[in-house]
Amino acid sequence: MTFMLRILRIAAFLFYLVVTMAALTGTGLFCLFLLVVKDLPQVPEPIGRINDTPATEIYSEDGRPILTIGGRETVALEDVSYVFIQAILATEDHRFWEHRGINKLRTAKALWITLFEHGKIQGASTITQQLSKNLFFSFEQTYIRKFRELLVALQIESQFSKQDILETYINQIPFGVGAYGIGEAARTFFGKSAGELTLAEASLLAGLPKSPTRYNPFRYPDRAGERQKVVLERMVTSKMISPEEAREAASEPIDLRVHGRSLRVDSYFLDAVMKSLEETYGSEVVYHGGLRVFTTLNVQFQQQAEAALQQGITHIESLMDSTRDQGDSSLPDNSPLLQGALVAVEVKTGAVKALVGGRDFFQTPYNRALKNNRQPGSGFKPFLYYAALETLNKSPADVMVDKPVSIPVPGKRAWRPRNFKRRFFGPMVMKKAFIESVNTVAAQLVEETGPEGVTHVARRCGITSPLDPVYSVALGTSGVSPLEMAIAYSTFASGGVRHSPYWIRRVEDVNGRVLEEHIITGERMLNETITYQLVDMMEDVIEHGTGKMVRKKGFTLPAAGKTGTTNGYNDAWFSGFTPTLSTSVWVGFDRGQGMYDQNGSGITGGRGAAPIWANFMKHATEGEPPRDFMAPANIYFKRVNIQTGKVDKMETEQSISVALRKK
Repeated sequence: MTFMLRILRIAAFLFYLVVTMAALTGTGLFCLFLLVVKDLPQVPEPIGRINDTPATEIYSEDGRPILTIGGRETVALEDVSYVFIQAILATEDHRFWEHRGINKLRTAKALWITLFEHGKIQGASTITQQLSKNLFFSFEQTYIRKFRELLVALQIESQFSKQDILETYINQIPFGVGAYGIGEAARTFFGKSAGELTLAEASLLAGLPKSPTRYNPFRYPDRAGERQKVVLERMVTSKMISPEEAREAASEPIDLRVHGRSLRVDSYFLDAVMKSLEETYGSEVVYHGGLRVFTTLNVQFQQQAEAALQQGITHIESLMDSTRDQGDSSLPDNSPLLQGALVAVEVKTGAVKALVGGRDFFQTPYNRALKNNRQPGSGFKPFLYYAALETLNKSPADVMVDKPVSIPVPGKRAWRPRNFKRRFFGPMVMKKAFIESVNTVAAQLVEETGPEGVTHVARRCGITSPLDPVYSVALGTSGVSPLEMAIAYSTFASGGVRHSPYWIRRVEDVNGRVLEEHIITGERMLNETITYQLVDMMEDVIEHGTGKMVRKKGFTLPAAGKTGTTNGYNDAWFSGFTPTLSTSVWVGFDRGQGMYDQNGSGITGGRGAAPIWANFMKHATEGEPPRDFMAPANIYFKRVNIQTGKVDKMETEQSISVALRKK
């Protein structure tokens, strides 16, 4: 009897425990349900109003609108090609007309795969669920978000017809390249209306929303073609088209729209602006928040920069030996064609006025102006020479000796730099060595300053890329970007005051409230007098040295700059400035092959990049009066013999004018 009593007590306790746990679980679920539905958004009536989002507008420096994004236009369902409707349904939700917002079979299958097949996550969203997700929630993969998405999907299905839901969906999905909705997509990719799409075109577009960047047909035509075949196969499986129709559509050549040169999101400058905005505000706000974005872009400069780079690259290609290996074009962001980049910044502010990251954005959107850290070669020597003038108390008239140099490196082979001309000219003043870009003299200077002395100056000027603390850094063996070189050289042009680069002046929300505004602040980083001595040397690079091609190309305003050529002629640079505008140009292959003409001669910075710089600067400064670089009060000039450094009052080929500091 006692034993049975114990059993009953245990059973009663277990029953009480189960009931209590069930009650607590039910209460918890009810509280969770209340929490989830508390801020559940109301779907607008009619549902098409969802697409009536305010457009974001981007303006140039003079206040002209240059790009409008978002603010979707709605295309009526009956005005859309029927084959596109079939293609998008076969791809995204082939049971759309049958379910009420949830595809139960697909959901069960996805749940099984996710739970029991290790490493796999299967989605099961219907078009209605995708619509609710895209409109209301973040893309964070949480169960609460999925539950909220499901509730809104059920709400949508209960309020609106299938036709209304489908019409809203196809007018808001992203297709890439700034195209949202089928109307924009048809015009962007094919230059036609949504109702004129063929089966081949419709199946291509229907495959893009899965990953608009990965399947971008302008950039990855092979990937887009493979994705198109998947869409066609699903249409066959769904009995929407026959296998013969699928084969015919897959083999049909796709005639993508040839875009003009007008500025859109397919410009390297605007691409940089968009990425900055998305990092700050998120894509939803950028595309649908009605922002007003005021940039630093000078539209005329941008068009001139694109034209100058295109013309320059075409000219270099005409000189080159076309039989040379041009690299592996199968890698992402690796073009087999000769490429280039150009960045122009305003000296007194750091405002980016023009930015071109390649020869054609649609062929290769990889932005070499910002990301392509390439060795600048002798373009890095100004940082070395400034360090020598500042820390070693040298002057441009000091005599150095162009001779073989061997610098011991602990634990490694000695560093033995060679001159470009493979010759040694003996004694010469520092300014002459700089003008002729003599490597052995630079090596002697960096041995005295130390690599850290050079990198310290580069950092002060605005170089942010990693710099190896080795002697060869003075000869430009660490990669930098054209934007960095343009801003660093602008520090020289401004007399030693550094400004941070920027391309967004101000951002306002839809109500005109200022969200951000760039305040121009310059910081003195270099000594004004020493900086002028360096600028004086850089002026003679253009007048008499490796950059004299600039004058041959007809650019006449006062300017200073430096060429850069790397080993094997892999990179050609010219960076230079006037008192108002600093511009850097890079030319080369993505895979770092050498650039040689048909006679086997290498193409240098003076031959390859300087003509592009001159062509752009001629147009960008057209109408400007000549402005000299202002010499500080404690600067004086004298002519010296280029070999001895002694005063030479006669202006001869053996003398040179140098800028000296008063004691």
